[in-house]
Amino acid sequence: MEGLYLRLGEGLSEAANRRALALAEALLKDPPPGLWDAVPAYATLFLAYDPRLLPRARLLHLLRRLAPSLEAEGRVVEIPVRYDGEDLEEVARLTGLSLEEVKRRHQAPLYRVYALGFTPGFPFLAPVDEALRLPRRPHPRPRVPAHSVALAGVQTGIYPLPSPGGWRLLGTALVPVYDPHRASPFLLRPGDRVRFREAEGPTPPEPLPLDLLPPSPRLPALRVEEPGLLDLLLDGGRPFGGRFGLALSGPLDPRSAALANRLVGNPPFAPLLEIAYKGPALTALRPLVAALSGYGLEGVLEGEAIPPGVSFFWPPGKTLRFRPRGPGARVYLAVAGGLEAGRFFGSASPDLRGRTGRPLKAGDVLGLEAERPARPGRSFPQEPLTSPFRLRLLPGPQYTREAFSALLSGPFRVERADRMGVELSGPPVPGGEGLSEPTPLGGVQVPPSGRPLVLLRDKGSLGGYAKPALVDPKDLWRLGQVWPGVGMQFLPSGLSSPIAVLTWE
Repeated sequence: MEGLYLRLGEGLSEAANRRALALAEALLKDPPPGLWDAVPAYATLFLAYDPRLLPRARLLHLLRRLAPSLEAEGRVVEIPVRYDGEDLEEVARLTGLSLEEVKRRHQAPLYRVYALGFTPGFPFLAPVDEALRLPRRPHPRPRVPAHSVALAGVQTGIYPLPSPGGWRLLGTALVPVYDPHRASPFLLRPGDRVRFREAEGPTPPEPLPLDLLPPSPRLPALRVEEPGLLDLLLDGGRPFGGRFGLALSGPLDPRSAALANRLVGNPPFAPLLEIAYKGPALTALRPLVAALSGYGLEGVLEGEAIPPGVSFFWPPGKTLRFRPRGPGARVYLAVAGGLEAGRFFGSASPDLRGRTGRPLKAGDVLGLEAERPARPGRSFPQEPLTSPFRLRLLPGPQYTREAFSALLSGPFRVERADRMGVELSGPPVPGGEGLSEPTPLGGVQVPPSGRPLVLLRDKGSLGGYAKPALVDPKDLWRLGQVWPGVGMQFLPSGLSSPIAVLTWE
């Protein structure tokens, strides 16, 4: 996947934002094959695409032929807020204002919704009163409560769901801005206007997860006897969801997922299971041909080891279990015909932060999407996985020689690894922040604290920390196989960056 940033203006520009929204809408009316997403922000439109299907020259030609019309004026929406945020007193102290004056100045503007992003339905609102403009925290909190109202620089916004976040917390919104169960999940849309009003009342409940597993599969195939640590039914991912803040999702190691499907004759993105760290116990309910691919685990069926990279016959009534096998963190289990799943915005993949889909639990019954004959015994070799991990690095949107050199100086250690990203410790890397903009897959994000975070498939769609580097797309699959404590070393790729930045007139 490659990316293209179109700069339609500078800074906080309503005119440029209107153009970005209009261009995205025109492009997505009939998206060309190979386009994965079009994510507008303040004065930027980010396009993610597959260059094999949509070369950059053809994409630019299509863009020049579009005739977008500017959006009509949006609605005015009033949001009641209880001003009880964890950072409210600190904001007052840093700005030299009283608590009442902070609240008054936060409520005074009629804000424009410039974009949705970061998490599903998170509204980026501006401009904030000049007296309240404070930078983000040096390093994001690991968890911000759902419905938190916060500010960062010229921006204010609402965290729809619990998530990491570096904005300064002022209060709690008393209406939910996102709920996947609603016919229209998003309360606000870009172009709307928002006014905050101080109020009292209970905190809204967090949205319940939207289950994507069919309650009664048409072709029952597997029963979950015991869940693993994180077992997810997913497909290739959710294109065109970034403009709403939805995660791309899909497999963290797409190479291994595609290989598992290939071993049983499925299309590359047929729904299958991603199994992380510790596997489940699964009983076949009908004769199956299945395959494992990936690293860190192997299957055990009737006492016989099932290594990754081979397809096998799975008799009904027999239970497949998993045990550790070499370095790695994830394996993929595919069955011939694929697994049946519901869809949300066109994809079976869960968005765990967005409360869409869930991990498997004991008693779940999974069904086949279709009956498809296949022969067991196929095998394909897998590339060896070694540690420490060595990943090639390319310049990012906010490239600086100092930050890039610091990343290459290494070594780094993985402190946290999940579907959102991989947080590293090691030599400090010059970081920074700015106006929020779309984030590329594999971007190395560095906040002012200097601790890098490599962004993966469940990343926020918008973010404001500097991104001085990108992991080479050919190496991204390896990040799906890292675990906390493992070492990591970055190497220069020697190739040109897959991310381009163009000023669009």
